[in-house]
Amino acid sequence: MSLIEKAAKRLEELRRSGAQLPDDAPHGDPAAAPTPEAVVRALESRREASAESAVPPAAAAAAPAVLRGPAMAGEMPSPPDTVRPTRTGTTTTRAVAIDLESLKARGYVTPDAPTSRIADEFRVIKRPIIRNAQGRAGARIRNGNLVMVTSAVPGEGKTFTALNLAMSVAMEFDNTVLLVDGDVANPALPRLIGVPEAPGLLDLLTNEKLDVSEALVKTNVEKLTVLPAGRQHRRATELLASEQMAALLRDLASRYQDRIIIFDSPPLLPTTEARVLATHMGQIVMVVAAESTSQNTLNQAMATIESCEHVMMLLNKASRTETGAYGYYSGDSAR
Repeated sequence: MSLIEKAAKRLEELRRSGAQLPDDAPHGDPAAAPTPEAVVRALESRREASAESAVPPAAAAAAPAVLRGPAMAGEMPSPPDTVRPTRTGTTTTRAVAIDLESLKARGYVTPDAPTSRIADEFRVIKRPIIRNAQGRAGARIRNGNLVMVTSAVPGEGKTFTALNLAMSVAMEFDNTVLLVDGDVANPALPRLIGVPEAPGLLDLLTNEKLDVSEALVKTNVEKLTVLPAGRQHRRATELLASEQMAALLRDLASRYQDRIIIFDSPPLLPTTEARVLATHMGQIVMVVAAESTSQNTLNQAMATIESCEHVMMLLNKASRTETGAYGYYSGDSAR
């Protein structure tokens, strides 16, 4: 069968099916009917146009599948202006600008006031801690650079002490400091210095894909980095007692030899998290409120510490001290 015969046969089939061809003429005008050759050309032209329309333009192929708006439902809100993510290589590093003037006005150690009374007192406090961490006081202490700051009950000033100690260590020439918000049920550092609560410690224990560097927050104090508490978890105590926690602490402790890691811990008696944290620590600073904490309460708290041999007492809220050290207390309601 010739090409013309095939075209004529195809034309007849299309007409019988009721298809409207672009070159069809009105009924009763045979002179205007298309020739078979015209039908072949029309069919070929349609086939080429259909093939071209199936290929997307380059610009359309490069367009994203989903356009995300600034406030889609269910998403976390943007971090506050003080938290600025920066990118180093392939890792995003978070950073926060601590309001040092505000801290100084509330009685905290700040790098721009190195000769203040509070700075002098914490110089005395930090010296044995640094010696123990670096093994200068004799045999090197196991996990000596892991330091937990805690108290028997709330309100004795353990967060005040932890932040001041971290600030003071950050002023050292030979040491850096990582301040960990270990009070996972009631974190205070977001309120004090503006760090976000998450991702943080608990997120590192529950999300295997989260890298440590993604949870750390750099600060405008050159040698001070913060690890927030992270999202609250109903099994926080078990997470802190887990092998994941032990592995994380080994990583943090060994990653930088000059780093002192300070944990702002929950109080010992009303919680179990602090007791679990204590099992990992090389040193513990026990904050005791002067003229407030009873001997019996202190003894009960000390009895909960099972494995750490290096426990130091720090007297806080004292109105008078003979040496001038260990007695400073801010008017701030730091726990």
